[in-house]
Amino acid sequence: VQLQASGGGLVQAGGSLRLSCVASGGIFSDYALAWFRQAPGKEREFVAALRWGGGRFAYADSVKGRFTISRDNAKNTVYLQMNSLNPGDTSVYYCAARFLWTTNFRSTTEYDFWGQGTLVTVSS
Repeated sequence: VQLQASGGGLVQAGGSLRLSCVASGGIFSDYALAWFRQAPGKEREFVAALRWGGGRFAYADSVKGRFTISRDNAKNTVYLQMNSLNPGDTSVYYCAARFLWTTNFRSTTEYDFWGQGTLVTVSS
């Protein structure tokens, strides 16, 4: 599986962005797709995840109510809609995939595939 993330950019505080991650090579219903982010000097942290076949969604507390993860099966694409952005959301955002949904979806070590990252900068 190859993942290609896009959609990052510069936005003012309070604004919105939508990130996209196109998956090639075959995605099956039990796959977990997730977004992580990494700010300069910090560890990579979990943002949101979903089970490709549906029925499972999860968010970090810091983004709950502001970010929405979704998928388009026909396009093999997972999205991250980010609203009410603040400077604390400034990071490189990565999409990730693993073969099976796991209860340990917040851990970076659980994922088998990673995209290249897309930079989101939120100005105050």
